[in-house]
Amino acid sequence: MLRYVVQRLLFAVPLIFGVLTLTFFIIRLAPGDPAAFFIQPGVSPNVAEQIREQYGLNDPVYIQYVKWLGNILQGDFGRSFSRAQQPVVEVIAQAMPVTITIALLTLVANFLLGIAIGVISAVRQNSLLDRVLTVTGLFFYSMPEFWFALMMIILFALKLPLFPASGLNTVGAEYYGPFGFFLDRIWHLVLPVTVLSINGAAGIARYVRGSMLEVIRQDYIRTARAKGLSERVVILKHGLRNALLPVVTLMGASLPFIFSGALFIEVIFAFPGMGRITVDAIFARDYPLIIATTFISGTLIILGNLLADVLYAVVDPRIRL
Repeated sequence: MLRYVVQRLLFAVPLIFGVLTLTFFIIRLAPGDPAAFFIQPGVSPNVAEQIREQYGLNDPVYIQYVKWLGNILQGDFGRSFSRAQQPVVEVIAQAMPVTITIALLTLVANFLLGIAIGVISAVRQNSLLDRVLTVTGLFFYSMPEFWFALMMIILFALKLPLFPASGLNTVGAEYYGPFGFFLDRIWHLVLPVTVLSINGAAGIARYVRGSMLEVIRQDYIRTARAKGLSERVVILKHGLRNALLPVVTLMGASLPFIFSGALFIEVIFAFPGMGRITVDAIFARDYPLIIATTFISGTLIILGNLLADVLYAVVDPRIRL
């Protein structure tokens, strides 16, 4: 197993490097440059030229690439053009906890809700409840997350002001005390996590239902029932445990989708996470920050796929051969 993981990690290194190189050249194809961000009414045009000269933006692209590559190999992502020359690493360090919190909460909610719905649908196969859950799941599974987020804001933040529409905390929440601050943060996370988890749980529920239907038809399930075990023990202990083996591999595969969904949700709910700073960096042509966010996103996606591959290898040892 260790050899398999090391091989996958070694394969991921050139993949991440290729993504960063591609990003470096693509963002320079867009019109404008970071110097244009500093051009304001009343500011001399010479200021933009001085900025281009200072940051080497007048150099040929291949010269810029060589300089950038040398800095990246030293772990230096540079300084943000649009954030008062703040080191890019500091900008990422401030935004990353928000995105990771949303992604982890969504991952837990996805599997808890999806497994529960899938098991109920399988046990009540072809019943009215099964049909309702299946149709409802397909409805939410096919719904665009950004549209669903907007509808949730309109309904539960504007029409029925039950939850806040934006921000991580209420203004002045730091005066609520540690516990009050924590509850206020959770209250602000309800809508975005709900939007992300409902969509993902609908897909997981389909896998769980199919896997459970296959397991509960096995001979050992009939044997367990013949021994007089309660239906709850048969389903939860003997059926669900085996039905979740193929579903466990979805955990790693779902991480990239959860992370990418969190980026869009952060923009809609005005969260100071990776999604928000990525969008701001793109509009500001902030090359160092764009490359850094691409690196983080690509790394997390690759690690998610690696986790999925490892879980596949754990469930089915033939993959390691």
